[in-house]
Amino acid sequence: MILAEKIRSCTLVVSKGQSRNPAKRALEQAIADAAGKIADLDVVIVPHLYDLPKNGESINRLRAIEGDVILASWIFPRAAHWVLDRNGVGGNVGKVLLGNDDSDEDDAESTLGEQQSADAADSTVRMTDLYPRPDRKIFCIDLKSSEDTTEFVAEIYRILGLDSEPADSRALPIVGGKIESVDEATGRRWYPVIDYSRCTNCMECVDFCLFGVYGVDGVESIMVEQPDNCRKGCPACSRVCPENAIIFPQHKAPAIAGAETEGDEGFKIDLSQLFGAPATGDDPIATAARERDEQLLLAGRGTVGIDERLKKRQASRQNQPKDELDRLVDSLDEMDL
Repeated sequence: MILAEKIRSCTLVVSKGQSRNPAKRALEQAIADAAGKIADLDVVIVPHLYDLPKNGESINRLRAIEGDVILASWIFPRAAHWVLDRNGVGGNVGKVLLGNDDSDEDDAESTLGEQQSADAADSTVRMTDLYPRPDRKIFCIDLKSSEDTTEFVAEIYRILGLDSEPADSRALPIVGGKIESVDEATGRRWYPVIDYSRCTNCMECVDFCLFGVYGVDGVESIMVEQPDNCRKGCPACSRVCPENAIIFPQHKAPAIAGAETEGDEGFKIDLSQLFGAPATGDDPIATAARERDEQLLLAGRGTVGIDERLKKRQASRQNQPKDELDRLVDSLDEMDL
């Protein structure tokens, strides 16, 4: 197992789930209570991260955190990281082993080495290359990873660079750290989240979305300017993003919701067709165009279909050489499953 270097200061943020499931509530509270016994570790409990209102009490509290952050939430870690980022809580991705198949040292080091080699070979400029995040780590833990409180607590100890949790820790008084709960009214939301480590600022999403969701900031960088203009349940823009940089954390397809997937451009889109996208023979571009037209009709507007820009994207995509996933999909089509 890999031990992390002891970090300078840290806050554990526990993001509650949207449902009132008593088992989920109990797990969240048990993790917070156990972490609150760790000296010098502050614990903040907030409503569901994705639903937090802009500039609300919870967001302002999270922005006040100065050191590293351990975030435990019910959305995928990649999605959680970029939800924090969009709300002004930036940092670099910290390594989390819980729920990660590459949990032993050799496999983890090999995976990191492969990723570094791939990054070196990729000359594409990403938004995080142009605008590096603050010099701190954000460790995102997926609460779906386990039902065992002790596994989460052990991972927190590992991240902090501390020895394993003492056997009698449950009997210890809270010393040093503290638990703070932010009670804030929230409603369920639906909006895209941009993964800036993938985004190249190509502006495809601005051109595609006709509901004014996207805009640019003062340095002409893409941003989700009007998140609540997004049409609930529509993930169409994620299907046309060339870099698979757009996440909808609440989408039923894990690949669109921010789950990590292997492979390069197109893999996420094809996976979403296999696991959750409309069950049709359409390619991702046609699916996105149809989803956009459905929302335009619901809004009382005229349809657009596959416009000239999308036709070019569609042709370009079809001309790409087939990869292993393409061949797998072709095989499934031949079997008529």
